[in-house]
Amino acid sequence: MSAPAGRRRPTPYEVFFRLVFARMDPERAHGFAYHAIRLLPILGIGSVVSRFTRPDPVLATRALGLSFPSPFGLAAGFDKEARIIRGLGQLGFGHVEVGTITALEQPGNPQPRLFRLIADRAVINRMGFNNAGAKAASGELRVARRRSHRPVIGVNIGKSRVVDLDAAAADYHESARLLASYADYLVINISSPNTPGLRALHDLDRLQPVIDAVRSEAGSVPLLVKISPDVTDEDARELGAFAVSSGLDGVIATNTTIGRSGLRTPEAVVEAAGAGGLSGRPLAARSIEVLRLLRASVPADFCIISVGGVETAADVQRRLDAGATLVQGYTGFLYRGPFWAHSINRGLARIRRSH
Repeated sequence: MSAPAGRRRPTPYEVFFRLVFARMDPERAHGFAYHAIRLLPILGIGSVVSRFTRPDPVLATRALGLSFPSPFGLAAGFDKEARIIRGLGQLGFGHVEVGTITALEQPGNPQPRLFRLIADRAVINRMGFNNAGAKAASGELRVARRRSHRPVIGVNIGKSRVVDLDAAAADYHESARLLASYADYLVINISSPNTPGLRALHDLDRLQPVIDAVRSEAGSVPLLVKISPDVTDEDARELGAFAVSSGLDGVIATNTTIGRSGLRTPEAVVEAAGAGGLSGRPLAARSIEVLRLLRASVPADFCIISVGGVETAADVQRRLDAGATLVQGYTGFLYRGPFWAHSINRGLARIRRSH
């Protein structure tokens, strides 16, 4: 039976998601997908897949002094420990931002800590930077850097939970010391709502020592900061101007939001999920607002990576038209499946060739 007029036929993955993943604990489903992607290069399947998913040359983008095969990449949060970079690149992502990685190994918050809001194409997470620590990640990144035909690698670092805010600069410095030499670009994450006190680093007096500490290890590696969507408009403008004056190479906008307005999911379900950062489609409007505020506050050639609520090629193109240099996605991967990046790249190529 064909789909009703005007309604898109669900892809095989979307059917699989509805029948299998949607009934599975979200973190367990993530683990299943993670291990499947890790097997792509190990089993030799990835090289075959990459012939199909390789971005069209028309999408080649220059940013941060780097060559990106596509302006679309994967945001931090999916590959927290830098173990599946090669497989993700074989699925068509032009860059992969790993992390968030902390100087110290930490288990993250108690489970359950990941919740789907399927009616909203959204996710609530309070993972809490669960990762094996910067030393372990450095070994994974060392191997990934040696691989040919790899995506651009971004490394996202955050504050260890047990470290006091006053000692944040030293904590970020340790992560940068271990990881900067393996990063194509480095990101200071000050915007997760799941590490107590982290967002206080949006205060420019607190942020400057962190930037100075990381830069002392980063050297010539491009350095960016990832900000919250929950800042005021004026704060967004000030952060943009500060990023330029402090010598940062770019801003990533935005992380997840603590807001819950305008959701279609029943309120009781949202309340049961509890605290955490909301990502996905409901974040799109604020994310693009912050993008426009930043673009108006920085030079035209200053790098802004837009993330939050993108799911289609049209969404990505809208961000590029609004002034984004590059665009990242995350939650759409959960709902669209393994060929999501390829679908976006194919759509972007059609848009570019039609202009």
